[in-house]
Amino acid sequence: MATANSPSETTSKLSPRTIQSGGKNTSGPTGKGNPWLRGALGEAAISAARTDTFLGARYRRIVKRRGHMKALVAVARSILVSVWHLLSNPHTRYRDLGADFHTRNLDPARKTRNLVRQLQALGHDVTLTPAAA
Repeated sequence: MATANSPSETTSKLSPRTIQSGGKNTSGPTGKGNPWLRGALGEAAISAARTDTFLGARYRRIVKRRGHMKALVAVARSILVSVWHLLSNPHTRYRDLGADFHTRNLDPARKTRNLVRQLQALGHDVTLTPAAA
């Protein structure tokens, strides 16, 4: 991940601010930054959101809980971080993680435990038996 001090982060202003007051943390606006860079990254994010790649899956995961614009900013920032790493190290090559990255790396035991806990919280008795293959 790019640090907050990387040149790309400071010129594009795609990282939202964190406003801290006491024990409360809230997110602030992303900032103005370079409008040409933001525009190009925004168009790339819109195009990437429609694809069947890791970035498209990232957009679809975020848009469910955060909305369209915040998901686009998150994808644009992901593109910016990837490009920064590719430009800063000439030996680095881009490799797409795939649209199913999160489902492939999901721990089935953790998912089962969380779903059982949710059902028990709703007042159900849960008994699991392994499915026949």
